[in-house]
Amino acid sequence: MTDLFQPLSLVRGPQWKNRFMLAPLTNLQSHVDGTLSDDEFNWLTYRATGGFGLVMTCAAHVQRVGQGFPGQLGVFSDDHLPGLTRLAAKIKAEGSVSSVQLHHAGIRSPAALIGEQPRGPSEDAETGSRALSLGEVEELIEDFIAAAVRAEKAGFDGVELHGAHGYILCAFMSPETNRREDRYGGSPENRARIVFEIIKGVRARTRPDFQLGLRLSPERFGLRIAEQIEVARQVLAFGDLDYLDMSLWDVFKAPVEADFTAKPLIDWFTDLPRGQTRLGAAGKLMSAADCRRILEHGADFAILGRAAILHHDFPQKVAADPDFHAIALPVTRAYLRNEHLGPGMIEYMNGWKGFVAQEEPAEATA
Repeated sequence: MTDLFQPLSLVRGPQWKNRFMLAPLTNLQSHVDGTLSDDEFNWLTYRATGGFGLVMTCAAHVQRVGQGFPGQLGVFSDDHLPGLTRLAAKIKAEGSVSSVQLHHAGIRSPAALIGEQPRGPSEDAETGSRALSLGEVEELIEDFIAAAVRAEKAGFDGVELHGAHGYILCAFMSPETNRREDRYGGSPENRARIVFEIIKGVRARTRPDFQLGLRLSPERFGLRIAEQIEVARQVLAFGDLDYLDMSLWDVFKAPVEADFTAKPLIDWFTDLPRGQTRLGAAGKLMSAADCRRILEHGADFAILGRAAILHHDFPQKVAADPDFHAIALPVTRAYLRNEHLGPGMIEYMNGWKGFVAQEEPAEATA
């Protein structure tokens, strides 16, 4: 079995020093204009100090109208370059590989936040979003590519495309939210076309050793597992992608669709041929044993969200204790402050049921 602390080589860019990736985590800590705040800088770079092989930003929006959350990091303007450059330099100085997740919330953009009607592949009555014109789809593709070029200019080692969780690229792949009749709608191939065109564009306009990843989710948001398996099969064989990041919510659970319950959700993707393209997954990985288990199932690396929030040095703790398990919830606000979460992120975590203790003891310890 591959060891969690064996370096991970990819087709392009620097190798990761271990098999731990910091998940792209919403944290609501940056400035209103999308520029990086000290709180977000501290939160991310502390995970690099803690030993993660790859440190990825939160979802960073590639268009102003693609914002999904208040306090979201932006990558749609050169005004964001000073903060991004500072962040990339510090992550790399701490020995981690650096990446920006490129995002557009699409139909999940709150109208009150962006000041206009959200947009997606098709009109969506539930969210009040309108359909993008063909010209706007082409502009969206260009803005994803331009954001990757901007991340490269800032000094990042790579980017990841957010194609999961019902956001715009995911919405294009879903037959429920994409009812277009042009070349970006209809067949599964047409609905996934936008993803492949962005991948090709990023690869053509960034340096040869720039790392490129893609995040997919196979369930919810009107997605069909069979179609998502086929998209995964294609991107793994495509050659332009360095790694695939599967966001599964629960890595080892059975799929929801009855035709796919014969094996755990993760196995439908680790069983695919992938050549030199790497594959990792996220979903309730909270212990050293969980991380070893995902490698046993054939993944190349483990992606940590909640465990990384709770322990900036989760990889170092696993190295010291092969039986390490993340601290039990809830935790106090003082504990999270010691883990370098700013006030905005602590309040965001307070909205996660059972995560933050509601009555903080007089003497809180980390």
